[in-house]
Amino acid sequence: MLVSREATATPVGSPSVAAASAIRLSNVSKVYGHAGNAVPALDRVSLDVAKGEFACLLGASGCGKSTLLNLVAGLDGPSAGTVEVPGGAATLMFQDAALFPWLTVRGNVDLALKLRKVPRVQRPERIHDLLRLVHLEGFEARLPHELSGGMRQRVQLARALAQEADVLLMDEPFGALDAMTRDVLHDELERLWRETDLTVLFVTHNVREAVRLGDRVVLLTSRPGRVAAEFPVELDRPRRIESHDVADIAAGITERLREEVRRHGLARD
Repeated sequence: MLVSREATATPVGSPSVAAASAIRLSNVSKVYGHAGNAVPALDRVSLDVAKGEFACLLGASGCGKSTLLNLVAGLDGPSAGTVEVPGGAATLMFQDAALFPWLTVRGNVDLALKLRKVPRVQRPERIHDLLRLVHLEGFEARLPHELSGGMRQRVQLARALAQEADVLLMDEPFGALDAMTRDVLHDELERLWRETDLTVLFVTHNVREAVRLGDRVVLLTSRPGRVAAEFPVELDRPRRIESHDVADIAAGITERLREEVRRHGLARD
């Protein structure tokens, strides 16, 4: 496995390198299919995400980013190596909010609480608190089709938080949103991360988004995915995606990403 650290300083506002791990992958490989039909998705990936860290995963399409999240979430198992979530459970957010269309905002969040077996008498107050946390007060009775894309993602976030997991896995959750809505949700996500003890592992194709949000950006090679480089982001928060500092760091990461794409003879979509 090739690991190239572009810098070694601890990012501003992030946990120290000695902090306890919330996610730990050790020599993880994942292969789909068998024999002549085998397709390697990940190859000997080792990665530690510290408790309370906001880490972002970047890489060309098909490099195994979503596969890695599925392994951490427990939706699939590795072909080799170990995946650990020492701090407890992990919950996964997708690009598509995947809300139940026949349930209201309140009902979608309530379902997550029911599945956790939260007593009925406690659920209304918890739902109120979660919707207030994601700034959806007053929309409790709306159905998903009555909400904007950004609001549906807020409901999905509230539903994820209802599971009270220690680790939040996000698979390009803002990729389908317009730039302004995405910018607002960046602020909201950062606020929630600061107000809670969440560890976030965030997958994106957008290099500036990764630098805007992350304490650290981890770059994967094209398939099979390996850790190619790690970029600590030493910028004070809050950050703006259009700032020169974010753009400068993003430019360096983008050039390294291009090198990886050229090396594997792939073109980004």
